[in-house]
Parts: sequence; structure tokens; C-alpha cells
Amino acid sequence: MTSYLVPAFAGLLTGAGLIIAIGPQNVYVLRQGVARRHTAPIVAVCAISDVVLIVAGVAGLGALVATHPQVVTVAKIAGGLYILVLGLLAARRSLRSNAAIATNAGEAESAGRWVAVGTALALTWLNPHVYLDTVLTMGAIANGHGNGKWAFAIGACAASVIWFTALGGGARKLSGFFASPGAWKVLDAVVAVIMIAMAVALFVSV
Repeated sequence: MTSYLVPAFAGLLTGAGLIIAIGPQNVYVLRQGVARRHTAPIVAVCAISDVVLIVAGVAGLGALVATHPQVVTVAKIAGGLYILVLGLLAARRSLRSNAAIATNAGEAESAGRWVAVGTALALTWLNPHVYLDTVLTMGAIANGHGNGKWAFAIGACAASVIWFTALGGGARKLSGFFASPGAWKVLDAVVAVIMIAMAVALFVSV
């Protein structure tokens, strides 16, 4: 039993190190959590997607993806375009008047759950870094632990579930501060900078 605790702990730390890094997925969870819009299903989508990808990487999908680099290239282009659009939309929101932002927030509150879930899925599965981190990197590290690879996978999966649950729940507690339209302008400006910068980085890396 003790022999599996070491790889499980290693998986927890590795997963935390790779997942907690700022990215479009985390930014989206943060923004939706602050807005208190469909936080639970979005957190579930992000966590479950990571679990599926980590398990796939440990099972050997990482080696298959590594032999077909064109898959990563296509993901970079598609993901970069999608993230760029989201960044430009955030920039437009940040430049609107306070009244316009308040109205937009009210309208967004009625947005369908499936739209939010679909965006979370796109930000996860169209992001090439997700494949590089979860499928390739974690898959390779996990298989280096031999018989303890699945213990490593459990630790990595636990890191993802804990992180997204904490991020979504923590963001909800900030909703009072973001009652001010001015605070939303700042948040959207930060989101725009991060999204656009990541989109450019993806295009440059193709």
C-alpha cells in the first residue's frame, strides 16, 4: 500500500503544477464563478475532461498522439482561433459603458446552461496545451512509475477535481466585489489580455 502512496502524491503535485497555471480554461471558470452562472456544470465539465485525458494518457494515448504531430498542429490553429474570438469579445465588453455592461450581465444571466457547458468543452478540448500537459506529459511521467502509474493517475485526477472545485467556489465568493460594473471592466480587460496573448502564442508555435 505504501508503495503506491509515493506515485499518488507525485501525481497530485504534478497535476497541480500543470493544471493551476493560468489558461483560458481557468479564466473561464473564474469569470463564470464570479458571475454565479452555471458554475457547477462548468466545474464538472473541466474536471471530468481532465480525468478522461489523464487516464487516456496513462493508458498510452500520449504515445499515439506523439506519432501524429499534425493532430496537435490542427488543435493549435482551431484552439487559437476560438480563444482569440473569446479574447476580442472580452475586450469589447471591457470597452463598453457601465450601463451597457450592466445590461449585458443581466442578459447573460439568462444564457442557456448548454451554451456555458459547450464553451467549457471547447476551451478544454480545443486547447492543445491540455493534450501536451495531461496526455503527453502526465502519461509519460505516470508510465515512468511502472506498476504505480495508476496511483499516479489517481493523484493527478484528484488535483484537477480539487483545483476546479476550489476555483469555482472561490470565484463565487468574489461576486459581491464584482457588483460594480467598473470591476467587471477590469476583469474583462484582464481576460482579454490573457486570451489574446495565448492565441498569439499558439499561432506562433505552429
